[in-house]
Parts: sequence; structure tokens; C-alpha cells
Amino acid sequence: MLLQRLAVVWLLLCSFVLAQTKTSAPALSPEVSERVQRQVRAYFNIPPDVDITVGTPATSEFPNYELVPVTMSREGKVQKAEFLLSTDGKTLVRFTKIDLTKDIYAETMNKITTAGRPVRGNPDAKVTVVNFDDFECPFCARMHSTLMSEVFPDYKDKIRIVYKDFPLEQIHPWAQHAANDANCLAAQSGPAYWQLADYLHANQRQISGSPQNVQEALNRVDQATLDFAKKNNVDTTKLQACMKAPPDALVKASMAEGDKLNISATPTLFINGERVEGAIDAKDLRIALDRQLKAAGVEPPPPPPAPAMPAQPQPGAAKQ
Repeated sequence: MLLQRLAVVWLLLCSFVLAQTKTSAPALSPEVSERVQRQVRAYFNIPPDVDITVGTPATSEFPNYELVPVTMSREGKVQKAEFLLSTDGKTLVRFTKIDLTKDIYAETMNKITTAGRPVRGNPDAKVTVVNFDDFECPFCARMHSTLMSEVFPDYKDKIRIVYKDFPLEQIHPWAQHAANDANCLAAQSGPAYWQLADYLHANQRQISGSPQNVQEALNRVDQATLDFAKKNNVDTTKLQACMKAPPDALVKASMAEGDKLNISATPTLFINGERVEGAIDAKDLRIALDRQLKAAGVEPPPPPPAPAMPAQPQPGAAKQ
């Protein structure tokens, strides 16, 4: 929770960064610098073990205000933000400056690598759904069920779905092992990968078993991987060799990519770059999908029929 809260703070502060040409201004007095640190820590509820450093101000495009860089660091991770500080040192301002000449969604998608990942749906679709997923995460299981069972049947010819690995190792002991197995399977068979993904999400509790025996969970994941390999005529000798020396680099690269996108929890989806966090319901997911389909010039599918209303008893009807 501490890491998640810190990541959220960093994400908020990222939006306040101002891109412009800067020239140096006089350094802040220790008193003003201390006030800035205290106010930033208190306002954003930043944890005590996060170091906050206030840098040298620079001129800004706003009269009577200077740009003040603020750096937050914790356990080797660093995030920088900039605030506006009045020249009298009494007012600190945060705001967002947006460059309308850039497509923020396209820039986000350009940061995500999908090459070589199994695809579910239309490989040539104009809308791509990227899900940063954890096979052991219960909220991921809920999102997977909503996406695949409730929504995908209506959108399968209009979207392509790609899953990326973001296992939360601290709380999910078999998640990274499952991601490695799935990647070994994906190297030979896309359909087998998706069958395994469906199974892992639907059977998390059975796989976990006793929390005291993680090895049993790892064995269940391995067995499921081999079972789906056989069903899809995968070379099991090659597969088992991969599972014994798993391609950790793939998972680590995916997690590093997620870190750069400021992902702090799973599931986190990107629909043509539009960020969707958490296990949202089918209605809200359809809204996001439809918005991106329309932006890409694709007609969304018709909405699902409304559920039938239960029959109401007629007034004056005799009781049986």
C-alpha cells in the first residue's frame, strides 16, 4: 500500500511538470525551501521515508512567479516535478500545462511493446487493448472475466487484446512463475497461451491451495502449462527446457515498462493509450472501448439488450 500510495503521488505530480526554456533565478532561502518541502509533504500525504529536495528556481512565463523543481526519492526511485512559487515566497501553485499539438494516447502506446505477444481478437484491428496483468491477482481475475466473457464476444472483430506481465511479487508468490510458464508456452502457441491465461485467472484459489506450501502452487501451474501444451501439440521437450530455465528477462522488461508508465496496481489497461485502472464493470469498459473505436473511425457494436424486467403481478389477481 505504501508503494502504491507513493506511485499515485508521483503520478499526480508528474502532471504538473512544465515544458519550457528556463533560465536560472536566485536560489531560495533555507526558510522558503523548508516551507515548500513541508507543504508538499503535507498536501500530498507523502510517506516519511521519501526524501524531498527543493532545487534552484528558474524563470517562468508567468509574471511574479518562478519555476521551482521538487525532487522526491525513495529506495533508488526518483521522480521530479515543478511548481510555481511567487517571488515573495508566500504562494506555491500547481497546475497542468498541456501541449495540444501532441497526441497523448499515441505517445503512451508508443511506450508499450506488443511485438511478439499473443493476440486475441483481430490482429489488424485499429484499437488495441493492452492489459498489464498478474495471474494471481483477484482483481485481475475479475477484469479478465469481464473483458473476455462479457465484452469480447461483441468486440472480437474490432479490437486486438494483448497481455503484458506485471506480477506483484511481494504479495503473489506464484505470479511471476506463472508469467514465465505462460511466456514459454506463448513462444510456441498463442492459443495455448490464452487457454492457460483463462485457466489461471479462473482457478486462482485452487492453484494457491495452502498458503504455507507455495511449491504446491508452482507445481499446479507447471502441470496446467504442460496440459495445455499437449492439447495444442506443443513440443513439450522444448517447453520443459524453457520452464526449467525461464526467460525472466521478458517479465522484467514488461515490469520495467509498466514502471515507466507509472503503473502501481493491477489490472491496468491501455485502450489505444487511454488508461483504465482496476476491475471496472462491463458497462464502463464498453464506454472506453466505444470512445476509442469512434476516434479510430470504427463503428462500435450495438449495445447489449437491456435485461428483461420480471413480470409484475396484476392488480386484484386472486392468490392461489
